[in-house]
Amino acid sequence: MTLTLDTTDLKVQLRLANDWFTVCDLSALLPGRGVAALLPDGRQVAVFADRTGRLYAIDNRDPFTGAAVLSRGLTGTDRGRPFVASPLLKQRFDLESGQCLDDEAVRVTAYEVKAA
Repeated sequence: MTLTLDTTDLKVQLRLANDWFTVCDLSALLPGRGVAALLPDGRQVAVFADRTGRLYAIDNRDPFTGAAVLSRGLTGTDRGRPFVASPLLKQRFDLESGQCLDDEAVRVTAYEVKAA
């Protein structure tokens, strides 16, 4: 017998301060493709799921251009580190830490994320 998890009712949530904020339905995430969401304070977050179902969330604003585009970037891995490459200037951001892999002085906020 095969048991499958029904993900239709699961929500993607981010930790903001001391509380969890619901961003979207888990079913809205496709592996390798980002989703942009608006946070209560007006900032945007880029949310991703990888092929194993692991979730990631970072700021959506590209610090090199100021454009809110990271959710539209290409995802990949570099030495086992998951990243998204900005669709504009192609800088890569570690999806776990927010660290720019191409410029150590630059980082975006990474959020704790879960499906619940």
